[in-house]
This record gives sequence, structure tokens and C-alpha cells, in this order.
Amino acid sequence: MKTLPAIHFTASSLVDPTNPITVNLIGAGGTGHRMLTELLRIHISLQAFGRPGLQVNVFDDDIISDANRGRQLFAQSEIGHYKSVILINRINRSNGTNWKAIPERFSTNTLHLLPSSGKANIYITCVDTVSARFDIANALRKVCRNSRNDRAQPFYWMDCGNGRITGQVLLATLTEIKQPDSERFRTVAELPKVTDEFKHLLEEVDDNDEPSCSQAEALKKQDLFVNTGLAVNGAELLWQLLCEGMIEYRGVFINIKKFKTVPLKVA
Repeated sequence: MKTLPAIHFTASSLVDPTNPITVNLIGAGGTGHRMLTELLRIHISLQAFGRPGLQVNVFDDDIISDANRGRQLFAQSEIGHYKSVILINRINRSNGTNWKAIPERFSTNTLHLLPSSGKANIYITCVDTVSARFDIANALRKVCRNSRNDRAQPFYWMDCGNGRITGQVLLATLTEIKQPDSERFRTVAELPKVTDEFKHLLEEVDDNDEPSCSQAEALKKQDLFVNTGLAVNGAELLWQLLCEGMIEYRGVFINIKKFKTVPLKVA
């Protein structure tokens, strides 16, 4: 018997939405600041197809330091200001958007203080530590319990993480996504969360998030273009999800030094 290819069909309300798709980008560091640029490209391109585009909220309470310059494009005059505020102000001024900067951590402790109680259709995490991922996973469970039939109902969580020269992008569902009947594909309604699928591996990681004191020290911890590689691959996955309405792959592992990418299939 021929095995049907596994496919995940996008949540129907995100394929042809009446309102902008809400995205919470958590973390505006090396990967997050580049992902924000890619989200703007997706927003403009969706609008070119006559769709409402995206409404993005950026959560990050970090302050720009000299060590951030290089991998992140900040000016000398921006040192001492919130990353999230600087980045969002740039985008809004140049594109007429009304995206929001929230200079707070997205966590279980701050959830009740966040706009719309942290609700969004899609979450993208670009955080440095394992503990932050597990905490965000707990926060998202709380959000989902309080978002039944909500316009900002959570559907997806994309997590981006990296080491010095390697990284991964993994897309998960936050709820079971109703799939259409299909004779060509084996439809998959749920995609596993990174904190469930790779829980034991994450727990073995040294959770050290000490800040770098200089640009050179920061570049020793993470290669100059590893964040860019993650953001571009993550953005392509999100673009397929929103534009094509279906995905065959749910993530990718990259090694920037060996120019190697390994896709992770929907299964």
C-alpha cells in the first residue's frame, strides 16, 4: 500500500483572515531582531495579495549595550535604550505600521500585566535560556485556557534556538488544528512543542545566560550569521504556513559553519 505524505494544513482562520494575524515575537536579540525584519517582509507581501497582513508585538526588557552592536544593527546613540522600543519605532516610522513594543519579559509572572493578557495567533520565541522556554510553555498553556473562540486565539508556537554555530527552528501547534478531508495526504492536526519533544535534551543544556562585555566576546559565543540563518529559515516556514496554507516540514536544524540544513518533516 502506498504511504500518503504527511501534511499539516494551516488553521483556516489564518488562511483568509478578516483582520491582521497577531504575532507575539518574544525576544529582540540576535535572532529576534532579524526575525522582526523578516516579519515585516511577510506583512508587506501578504498585503500585496490583498490580505490584512500582520500585527506584531515585540516583548523584550533588555537594554542595548555596546556588545550588541555587530550581530544586531544598533547605533552608538541607541545604547542604553530598550531594544524592543528602538526596533519597533524604526519599523513604524518607515512603514506606517502600528506594531507594539512591550519592554517586559513574556513569562508566567508578567502575563497578567501584558496587553491582551499576552494573547496572539502566533508566538515566535527567540530566547537564550532553557528555563525561559519552559516558563513560556507554561505561560502559553495559561493563555490557551483563556482564549476559547477569541479573535486572538493562539494556534502556533515557533521556537528558535542556537549555539555558537548551530541552531534549530521548530513549529508547534498550541491546539488541535481541524484538518480537511484528503485523499492525497495524511493530514496531521497537532505538531509537538519543543519543550515536550526535546524535554530531556533541553534539561541537559547548561543554562548560562551571562551577558557579554564586548562585541568580540559576543561573537565568540555566537557566530556572526547563525542568527540570520535561523531567522530566514523560520520566516520561510511561516511564509509557507500563511501563504500556501499547508506545510510538509515543521522545522529545520542548521550548521552555519558547514553550510548544512536538515529539515524536519511533519509526521
